[in-house]
Amino acid sequence: MAKVTAFPSGTPSYVDIGSPDPDATAAFYSALFGWSVDDLGPDAGGYRMARIEGDDVAGIGPAQNPGPPFWTTYFTVDDVDLTAKKVEAAGGSVLAPPMDIPGGGRIAVFADPHGGVFSVWRAGETSSNRVNEHGALCWNELNTRNIDAAKKFYSDVFGWTWGGGADYSEFMVDGRVVGGCMPMTPERFPAEVPEHWLVYFAVDDVNAAVAKIQELGGTTMMEPFEAGGVGMMTVAMDPQGAVFAVIELNEQAAAQ
Repeated sequence: MAKVTAFPSGTPSYVDIGSPDPDATAAFYSALFGWSVDDLGPDAGGYRMARIEGDDVAGIGPAQNPGPPFWTTYFTVDDVDLTAKKVEAAGGSVLAPPMDIPGGGRIAVFADPHGGVFSVWRAGETSSNRVNEHGALCWNELNTRNIDAAKKFYSDVFGWTWGGGADYSEFMVDGRVVGGCMPMTPERFPAEVPEHWLVYFAVDDVNAAVAKIQELGGTTMMEPFEAGGVGMMTVAMDPQGAVFAVIELNEQAAAQ
């Protein structure tokens, strides 16, 4: 179990989803991961907070755009408005300008120059997030057809440095690896699949998670496989069409 109350600027720190049926989405992930889901009330516009033992793990809200739902990765930043300016200067787009949210936080939604959507936030009231345990966020991965351009863009916006190899890159904050970047080759991704951020949730048993996903009406897109010495994983789709990954982290990865 890992609780985190603060994240360095530029670190993936939160995820949420806009669903055409938030009740069904909440029921699916609660049954899969053991979440409790609390409706934040009318002032929050139907937004729900998913929690494990009182600690935040994800948000679920009504869909704001047409098309299939998707999980959005949020990055903690010190200054949301300054980050918006950096995004535009680097060639990205502001999809939702900086805005205050209940609790004193501030968020914005962007797209990188090749269409990958992401959000940033500056936390308000102190909260506790779970990471790297069953049902909690453990990894965020950019899937892109433009590796070099993506590295430049996100480095300009967040100040990331990079490691890894040609087949898989890793981005770092203050010398610590905090996420990954995968090239979208034609063999792996059909041309119609847009560039995107993929969200990974940790599970105790990937085979049990696969069975549960299928029992609940979701689909798995491949058999579980070993992911770079980190653990066994697969990619799945929930009943509303949102894609996500689950991974059974090995002991070393879970401790990071």
